[in-house]
Amino acid sequence: MNRSRLVLAAFALTAAVDLACLAAGFDAGHTVAKPLLMPLLALWAALCRAPRPLLAALLFGWGGDVLLLSDAEPAFLAGMASFAAGHLCYLLLFRTHGSRYAVPRARAGLLALGYAGALVTTVALLWPDLPAELRVPVAGYSLLLTAMAYGAGIRLGLYTGLGGALFLLSDTLIATGVADWPQPPRPDFWIMLTYIAAQALLAGGTLGALNARRAPAATYGEMRVA
Repeated sequence: MNRSRLVLAAFALTAAVDLACLAAGFDAGHTVAKPLLMPLLALWAALCRAPRPLLAALLFGWGGDVLLLSDAEPAFLAGMASFAAGHLCYLLLFRTHGSRYAVPRARAGLLALGYAGALVTTVALLWPDLPAELRVPVAGYSLLLTAMAYGAGIRLGLYTGLGGALFLLSDTLIATGVADWPQPPRPDFWIMLTYIAAQALLAGGTLGALNARRAPAATYGEMRVA
């Protein structure tokens, strides 16, 4: 097994342990496992020659993960800022390495309308129930997160787009908890399940799309040499 597969296996095992701890209500295990997730995923991406904006996005995600282990409001705001920086890195990634023609214009337009509608509806519904000091930060963060999800959906293929959508779902679950809306059993389990899947799909989808572009170029170069 080469190094990248070994690291990916370690990430998958850590994710399984983290989710099992959340399902069982074992908070100490979650506290240990959660901070290991994004460094392992970033290391795997680095071994696969990932662009720097992707690595930065994953490491900002790690910062957010660590900060959100605390329930204190300053830590929540700092964690949200760290994730926001990660979304900016994703947007830079999509702009510099994505394709404008990954999806047809009509589909991109429908996706834009769908995400815009989801953003306005969600913020409008959450607004009255959010603490007053969090309303503007959450609204601003939601706008940036939605832009990232939309960019993922139109620039780097299906898997990356699914990752963006799951990130949006995960953070919406967090926001409904902050607004004190009714939650499903073990809400932290569902938040982490969708979050881990989101980051894995964003990383894997990006690398898959970039490798697919490199392959024809390599083949063309081999043909010219021959």
